[in-house]
Amino acid sequence: MRVVIAAGGSGGHIFPGLALAEELRGQAEVVFLGTEQGLEAKVVPQAGYPIRFIPARAVRVASVLGRLKGLGAQVGAVLGSRRLLRELSPQLVVGTGGYTSVGPVAAAKLLGIPALVLEQNVQPGLANRLLARLADAVAVTYMDSVAYLPKAKVHLTGNPVRPQMLSASRDGAHELFGLKPQRLTVLVLGGSSGARALNQAMVDALNYLLSLRQAVQFLHQSGQGDYQALREAYRGLGFHAVVSPFIYEMAQAYAVADLVLSRAGATTLAELTALGKPAVLVPYPHAGAHQLDNARKMAQMGAAVLLRQEELSGERLAQVLSQLLSSQQQRRQMALRSLAMGRPDAAKKVAELALSLLKQRGGRR
Repeated sequence: MRVVIAAGGSGGHIFPGLALAEELRGQAEVVFLGTEQGLEAKVVPQAGYPIRFIPARAVRVASVLGRLKGLGAQVGAVLGSRRLLRELSPQLVVGTGGYTSVGPVAAAKLLGIPALVLEQNVQPGLANRLLARLADAVAVTYMDSVAYLPKAKVHLTGNPVRPQMLSASRDGAHELFGLKPQRLTVLVLGGSSGARALNQAMVDALNYLLSLRQAVQFLHQSGQGDYQALREAYRGLGFHAVVSPFIYEMAQAYAVADLVLSRAGATTLAELTALGKPAVLVPYPHAGAHQLDNARKMAQMGAAVLLRQEELSGERLAQVLSQLLSSQQQRRQMALRSLAMGRPDAAKKVAELALSLLKQRGGRR
């Protein structure tokens, strides 16, 4: 049996696809579809899976010309996906959301191949609202998503988390990164490309955290653009910090984290809750309301502190970090509430849903 997983653009779409692929290992051959320019072109082969490329690109951009180019690329993605699906002859196509999923799921509909769509956010994006009408089923992380999707197709599964995320050794992770076991560790994540506003606020916050230099250390995913400046900022103020443009060893990064500062992408939150990590969340403000809705849900449950980007400053961030770092009890309470929201078995549930679609289609045939 062969399953095609369309996943690309950001880690938030790629990593759930990889988690599902791991769960299907031994039951199906998995082939990914993505774009040559996306993170998937590097991450998917590193994970050991084949990937084929389609000419997809985002449609929702500022200029009219950009939108036309995006629409043209999506037409090309449908045609290219149809050609690849005929060649690969999969029994199921899975779209993990975003523009990379549009062509393959639409092509699956044209070819009569069962299709499953994953929705990670509280509020689905434009692509998934469209694809939900074409797909046979939609796997969601939050029941709140039902209001935006065809109710009869929705299944509450949670957002798939890669199994290796759940089993990393804390001691081994300290050694891997060169961190000091006796210090509290703050993991700073700006997403797969870094986050300029988050990086700058962290640099400014260090000036208000000088009294914690001997008690706290940082593991910071910077993105390529801010890498050197961040290294110099931590070093110049005497903080022990490991800065990396991109952290591939995320399971170990979570293992050492006592507190996480990050954006509020759905996959990051799925990982945080599966592991029960207390967090300070700064939603990315330029991608609709998706991340704000995700972060608000976490904050309402007491699993995270929500900081909007418009209120983000070095001083404010330092206040929040200092309060949490000085209270083990508060971090423990947040960790328990985070863990209560987690769905570490989400990949298994999505795999079961995928296999049930195949059985239903086989029965109809």
